Amino acid sequence: MVHPNPPAQGWMPSRRHLIASAGAALAAPWIGAQAQGRIAGGKPITLVVSYPPGGGADLMARTIAPKLEAALGQTVVVENKAGASGQLAASHVARAAADGSVLLLDASSFAVNPSLFPRLPYDTATAFTPLAVLATFPNVLVCTPSFEAKDVKDVIRLAKAKPLNYASSGNGSAQHLAGALFEQRAGVDLTHVAYRGGGPAMNDVMGGQVPLFFANVASSLGHIKAGKLRPLAVTSRLRARSLPDVPTMAEAGVSGYEVLEWNPILAPAGLPADAKATLVAGIRKALDDAEVLGRIRQLGGDVFADASQQSAGQFIAAQQALWAKVIRDRNITTG
Repeated sequence: MVHPNPPAQGWMPSRRHLIASAGAALAAPWIGAQAQGRIAGGKPITLVVSYPPGGGADLMARTIAPKLEAALGQTVVVENKAGASGQLAASHVARAAADGSVLLLDASSFAVNPSLFPRLPYDTATAFTPLAVLATFPNVLVCTPSFEAKDVKDVIRLAKAKPLNYASSGNGSAQHLAGALFEQRAGVDLTHVAYRGGGPAMNDVMGGQVPLFFANVASSLGHIKAGKLRPLAVTSRLRARSLPDVPTMAEAGVSGYEVLEWNPILAPAGLPADAKATLVAGIRKALDDAEVLGRIRQLGGDVFADASQQSAGQFIAAQQALWAKVIRDRNITTG
């Protein structure tokens, strides 16, 4: 290439020019490596959340987004696409470019929907690349404070004599499925009372209209501490940090029972291996942050047990199989 302003004949480069040229030559490979390691060439990453602002999935997205942004060195934007029990957001991400620039942050309904809905606008098993499960959150079986059952064994005894009512936030909701699994594992029949949302359901349990509710720990904790709800058992295999005196279902006499709410992050199918590795490493770094860990524990949860995230895909598949059986055996529909 001919220099537009060639140096005069006999020109010799200065020391400053030589140093600058050497520095540029050394920096070039590093800059190239950085560019190659960035997702989608460094353009902003959109974290598509399947539920509205203020919910559990949204809280997780806004907790992790700034830490993921710092870990990856590029902008991470949270975008809510609520609707159809998460199907709207999942469908959008399934159709997105498989370069890691559009990711799905969903809830445990991701594993329920394939069995709950006769047809989805995507194939759950093939349309996504699982990257991580961020955290798991137990539910807690609560009752009206004046309810005659003092523990889970009392609930089972009463239910065997006459079906007890339990509230949920709607047909096919996490609370509904928690009750259905309880029926299956405890060998009892309960009467499901569906509400339009967890708030109205919880209010009626506090008011005594319905005695039982499989509540989210984070949303019910304040009411439990205020004495407006009485906890009977948590639905995880280990006791919840926020409710250390409340037994697990296994401790309360119901073996083989575990219900967790959780938040996965998934990319479209076909994501290149190097992009997947970069994203997984970034998510792991974000989850290691003390602020993120503290927030998750404040909400009553724990970071996903497998820090490497190698088992995230298997966990999602196992959850899908669990709820498929419960939905089929209990003939659960959205209607």
